[in-house]
Amino acid sequence: MIDALTLDQLRVLVTVDETGSFSAAARKLRRVQSAVSHAIQTLERIHGVELYDRTRKIPKLTEAGRVLVTQARQVLRQAELFGRTARAMSAGLEAELGFTIDSMVPSEPIMGSLKGLQAEFPDLTVSLFTDGPWSAERRLRDGSAAIAIGMITPVTAQSLRAHLLTSIELIPVVAPDHPLAQTKGPATREQLSEHVQLILTDSSQSGGQSFGVVSPRVWRFIDIARRLEFILAGFGWGNMPHHLVKEYLADGRLKQIVIDDSSVTPGWLPIYAAYKRDGPLGMAASWLLSDLQGQYWPVGDKAE
Repeated sequence: MIDALTLDQLRVLVTVDETGSFSAAARKLRRVQSAVSHAIQTLERIHGVELYDRTRKIPKLTEAGRVLVTQARQVLRQAELFGRTARAMSAGLEAELGFTIDSMVPSEPIMGSLKGLQAEFPDLTVSLFTDGPWSAERRLRDGSAAIAIGMITPVTAQSLRAHLLTSIELIPVVAPDHPLAQTKGPATREQLSEHVQLILTDSSQSGGQSFGVVSPRVWRFIDIARRLEFILAGFGWGNMPHHLVKEYLADGRLKQIVIDDSSVTPGWLPIYAAYKRDGPLGMAASWLLSDLQGQYWPVGDKAE
């Protein structure tokens, strides 16, 4: 009967296995040997299974005993985790932390903060989402994330608190064999409109974002890595974060386009850590926000 099972009985079983004998387990647990023997016998009686072969001078685990002592360790570990989690939640720790990242955001500072978060709150369940531009803040609105890292649109900024972390530079790029790569002098809007433009879009919005679109032929992508593959393959041109393409520019696999119209290229875009105004952040979310603000952001100028 499971109701008659106690953690103490399982602890005795594991201790006997670890120490190698009933007498050694009794010494470690600071009990008389008869109490240890009684706990093991109670387990055997309740569950109708022989845990130890007592025909030997030193009792040895039976095959069933070896299986059950392994499960006993798992139960004790889960019980310990239950206790730690309950104490942490009583002190204000969230049951779960949702965290979402815009795909344009540099990864290194975020990974540094997440490693610190794991060390500070090892039992915390973290749900991590990577989203396309303008999608991260949707996680805040639907409650699946407590913190979003990315660009913030003016429409939703009033309902959010946002802390500037860094800025990223978007530059127009093409493959070296693309016609735009052969353009003499700055490319005009008319020249750009003759070619397929590869853009990132928010799939949750009808028609998606249209920021900086000048071509009537548009291919829309949700995944920035997939879009980069298509740009590298020469299918069209697009604005890409400089930190994601600098290696391709250096080795010649991409070429930056010079454009004579500043409205076509966003230039430097601010990246924020944002959360909803209508509720305080939990313990882990507050720690994460503070650590993100203290990270070294190698791209752009970090806000002071």
